[in-house]
Amino acid sequence: MGRVQAYLSRAHPALFIAYGGIVAFCAYFSMYAFRKPFSAATYEDVAGWTFVLDYKIALVIAQVLGYALSKFIGIKVIAELDGSKRGWAILALIGLSWLALVLFAILPAPWNVAALFLNGLPLGLIWGLVFSFLEGRRTTEALGAILCASFIVSSGIVKSVGSLLMSQLAVSPFWMPAATGALFFPLLFLAVWGLSLLPPPSEEDQAQRVRRAPMQPKERNGFMLAYAPGLVLLVGAYVFLTAFRDFRDNFAAEIWRDLGQANGAALFTLSELPVAVVALTILASLMVIKDNRNAFLVVHGILAAGFACIGLSTFAFQAQLIGPIAWMILVGAGLYAAYTPFNTVLFDRLVAASGQVATAGFLIYVADAAGYVGSIGLLLAKNFANIQLAWVPFFIQAAYGVGLIGFVGICASALYFRKRLTR
Repeated sequence: MGRVQAYLSRAHPALFIAYGGIVAFCAYFSMYAFRKPFSAATYEDVAGWTFVLDYKIALVIAQVLGYALSKFIGIKVIAELDGSKRGWAILALIGLSWLALVLFAILPAPWNVAALFLNGLPLGLIWGLVFSFLEGRRTTEALGAILCASFIVSSGIVKSVGSLLMSQLAVSPFWMPAATGALFFPLLFLAVWGLSLLPPPSEEDQAQRVRRAPMQPKERNGFMLAYAPGLVLLVGAYVFLTAFRDFRDNFAAEIWRDLGQANGAALFTLSELPVAVVALTILASLMVIKDNRNAFLVVHGILAAGFACIGLSTFAFQAQLIGPIAWMILVGAGLYAAYTPFNTVLFDRLVAASGQVATAGFLIYVADAAGYVGSIGLLLAKNFANIQLAWVPFFIQAAYGVGLIGFVGICASALYFRKRLTR
């Protein structure tokens, strides 16, 4: 163990949380600069694109297909991962994704759509690699909260950077994604180096949160079968949530435009900052709950409240009780109050409550793989299923559906796990 690792292993929890959270935040924040900036452009009337499917929707679907395939690959890779080469893996995967963005700029339509598939393919593994540095610790909730803030605020910020490159520096919409990613390489290198200095979970961490170790196929199947009904309910709710979240994120420019808000680049960032504060506070506060079963059930309560917020805020907007900016912020708060626990504390606490040596990353990737199938389904439904609604009416109907289905599913899951998990 190096000097920095030894120091961090003895450091006060607040200092450890600050260090670990910041480097994890920066690592995943940087990844978003290679994934999301393209969606800040509208790509209308693209030369060479003659298909019925809207060009931007084709780009989104291509990237999501690559990202979703990566999640299925991650079920095996993340579960069986040897932690010694995680840092190099992060750098290599993001480097490959950047080369795909260069191809996107060079190739003409329709061939450059395939470049977005290649861009998404390596990026889907990054979350599991970064979170594997943080899981299984007594401070995982706080570390995970800071990490989750990265995907809450980063999408808006990197899209704002992309918009500014186009408007202020006259970068073309096709070169803008690669240019945005290049700006974030220095931060990425520094953050990954910082992650590599984190010490492994201590003996006290393992005593409270169960030792984390790679899972082979037999162990993965056994865990899934042991909790199948509850996991089906959780993953089912997450499918709808992921589809809704991706739709809101990928077509934020169109939604803001139809809401009559012209200053889209600034609003991308403005609307996400209050959301980050809410999600951070909720997730970090779970660290004080020592009993893993109780904490797991409390997380269910947070999930249910998030789904309810999505539906109720949409009703308030339609009833003209709140304006469009307040509505988008409240929908975002409910969405991320539900979304962030799935990616951190929900499955981390389930593993701890089960008492089985396992890895939360495996369960996260099971949920994510299914979730992105739902995301692709929603995109195809919007374009092909004779749904003629404009962006905002479609978004409203999706919000009602997700809010209701998610709330019912989470309540049913809570009832199952309350009986299934013994103290």
